[in-house]
Amino acid sequence: MLPVTNALVAAMLVLGVDPPARVAVSPPINAARVQILSTMVSDDYVGEWGFAALVEANGQRILFDTGARPDTVAQNAKALGLDLSGVTDVVLSHWHGDHTGGLVALRRELMKQNKAALSRAHVGRGFFWPRKANGKAATSAQDLRKDYEALGGAFVEHVAASELLPGVWVTGEVPRRTSERNFPKGIEVQRPDGRWTEDDVPDDLSVVLDSSKGLVVVTGCGHAGVVNTVEAAKERVRAGPVAAIIGGLHLFEADDARVDWTAGEFKRLGVAHLVGAHCTWIEATMRLRHGSGLDRKTAVVGAVGASFDLETGIDPGDLAR
Repeated sequence: MLPVTNALVAAMLVLGVDPPARVAVSPPINAARVQILSTMVSDDYVGEWGFAALVEANGQRILFDTGARPDTVAQNAKALGLDLSGVTDVVLSHWHGDHTGGLVALRRELMKQNKAALSRAHVGRGFFWPRKANGKAATSAQDLRKDYEALGGAFVEHVAASELLPGVWVTGEVPRRTSERNFPKGIEVQRPDGRWTEDDVPDDLSVVLDSSKGLVVVTGCGHAGVVNTVEAAKERVRAGPVAAIIGGLHLFEADDARVDWTAGEFKRLGVAHLVGAHCTWIEATMRLRHGSGLDRKTAVVGAVGASFDLETGIDPGDLAR
């Protein structure tokens, strides 16, 4: 069998062939914690339309997304007593500004303490493809690249599933097999063959923790569809139970039928915990809770500071308790 490389997977995707399943190469993670640093719901911290989370696995850490405003994540991390200067890798779930807005400011500030802080940014294929929003060129990803690389940062592009740390994976490009269409309208993207098409956010990727209690899936907006994402995680990382889904699912615009279908899929997939943050929003999170058979301890609206711990479960903070 050919080795699974990014180049091989890219060629398969161009031909319309799904990437091959991946086999987990590290033992399952024993200790994990995901804490939200940017989302809309907040009490003593800074809230915004954006997302970011600190992901810890067996004592190692990565940052997932960087929020919308330049200083939100830095302010909230400080208030929560978290030192991000030792974090070298950041995963950007997709190119939208509400997930990438803090990258340059965070790198600039943290490198004063550690030159390697946030020096690698992991993105999906398509992150830098040309785009048009309502007919006008959208250059935010290109501008981000210029500013970040000027600070010595390097982008790493992923097509296939990749293990960043032992037991910590990025999904790579997620096959769109269901009818989920969880992405904004009015944006076009230019594909490698030159065609301009609707931007279904092909670069959307998620982080997956392969833990002793099952997969922990961390999403930015879930533009690829959360069900598609979980199925991809089970195929590419490990075909195990789903211990938790944490992050944005872009269901705030979805009708009741779509949310109820998603809840039914969560029940089928055996999702044990849900922290619905950012673009999931309140009504959809409540419908997901009821429809998937979860309760107040296992499904909450994500707030700044809220966390999921592999051992103790969800700590929602005071607002969502």
